[in-house]
Amino acid sequence: MGTINEYLSLNDFGDIVFKKKKVVISDTVERRVHESFDFLKEFSGNKVIYGVNTGFGPMAQYRIKDEHQLQLQYNLIRSHSSGTGKPLSPVNVKSAILARLNTLSLGNSGVHPSLIHLMKELINRDITPLIFEHGGVGASGDLVQLAHLALVLIGEGEVFYKGERKATKEVFEIENLQPIQVEIREGLALMNGTSVMTGIGIVNVHNSEKLLDWSIKCSCAINEIVQAYDDHLSAELNNTKRHFGQQQVAQRMRDNLTDSKLVRKREEHLYTGENSEDIFKEKVQEYYSLRCVPQILGPVLDTVKNVAAVLENEINSANDNPIVDVKTQQVYHGGNFHGDYISLEMDKLKLVITKLTMLAERQLNYLLNSKLNEILPPFVNLGVLGFNFGMQGVQFTATSTTAENQMLSNSMYVHSIPNNNDNQDIVSMGTNAAVITGKVIENAFEVLAIEMITIVQAIDALDYKDRISSVTREMYDQVRAIIPVFKEDQVMYPFIQKVKEHLMAESI
Repeated sequence: MGTINEYLSLNDFGDIVFKKKKVVISDTVERRVHESFDFLKEFSGNKVIYGVNTGFGPMAQYRIKDEHQLQLQYNLIRSHSSGTGKPLSPVNVKSAILARLNTLSLGNSGVHPSLIHLMKELINRDITPLIFEHGGVGASGDLVQLAHLALVLIGEGEVFYKGERKATKEVFEIENLQPIQVEIREGLALMNGTSVMTGIGIVNVHNSEKLLDWSIKCSCAINEIVQAYDDHLSAELNNTKRHFGQQQVAQRMRDNLTDSKLVRKREEHLYTGENSEDIFKEKVQEYYSLRCVPQILGPVLDTVKNVAAVLENEINSANDNPIVDVKTQQVYHGGNFHGDYISLEMDKLKLVITKLTMLAERQLNYLLNSKLNEILPPFVNLGVLGFNFGMQGVQFTATSTTAENQMLSNSMYVHSIPNNNDNQDIVSMGTNAAVITGKVIENAFEVLAIEMITIVQAIDALDYKDRISSVTREMYDQVRAIIPVFKEDQVMYPFIQKVKEHLMAESI
């Protein structure tokens, strides 16, 4: 069980989203939310509270009559359920719901407890609200995307249920669930927040950690294939740079290569004094894509770690407006819904994942270009040169996909466009940033899948499978279970897709 209590760590969050632990709401949260609701209901009786007895955004100057205040919330939800584009994936939606649930559980929103209980049921019963990619500017929160969540919670809209897209009303009847009854400001509290961009961001971090692990394994395998010297991985060299990420990547590479029979010691070959030739047959140093892996993937590791810390802060923050403070008996108006923290972190994340993709593409090119590696047939072609094509065709896909990542890495954070009658005159575009980062990450899995198929072909070309490290051998066996060694040309796209799915599904 994953209990919503005082603080939700990313590990606990991940257990619910990725490992399907059930959500449990603690008694402490129940009391806290009830106290917040009771306070706001009494406090707002004779005061002007934004979104309770006023209109929204630039229409906040208009007082809403008492008899219209609940209808106001329904109007807000329905009018802003206006997203377009592709539906968000079930895992992204589940993550977004959990992020919103945890925020509302802090007791700073004045919502009725029935709201968080119904959100809990959506997660636990795998009911996925229909939420679209396009619509949020990430300033007054993920207004449009969260409106689609709110629409489901009032029993309207559509959901995905057991693989089918159905009307919410139909699924609620099947599951014996009751829609929420809006009490004070449930519409605004649901919609005014950063939970969709944050939820997608957490999925992005989870997948980035997998990518980093696979990239390190691929880099180790290529160093084995070329029988590289191992001093560029040494603690002595890498610890002279004071960056945590670089030191960790080098350590993980050393651990992965512990039992390799292929990597070499420089002192056994070049420091013996026995080398007398004027032009050395073997490279004294490898190309950067092999030799500088700790320096290239180190910043990736550091960035993923830092992004995760920001996201953990955000899911444990009150990010709607206004903020209800039971302790001080006040309601504070401001802009905690602004998504700049998440937008910036998503831009950082997609930059480093694009660099990881570029590294994979260069390593792939090294393996495919016989003039560079000088040990493998062109395009790692195990068939008849000129008649067969080996991995030639898939390189185009890897290059094309890498180029798309480079283009997608342009910043969203600095692409603010004023809207909402200039009430929202500077916005974060955090939702777009998170969605695009997810695309960059998926692209990276495709490039790594192509690189990995090429690596196992190279291992077979050199008959190295009994000399590679146990970590590389495990990776080799996993890929070979999907695509057996081949000499004759074959249709590649099904194999690439299956390897990609394996890389995305494998736990780290």
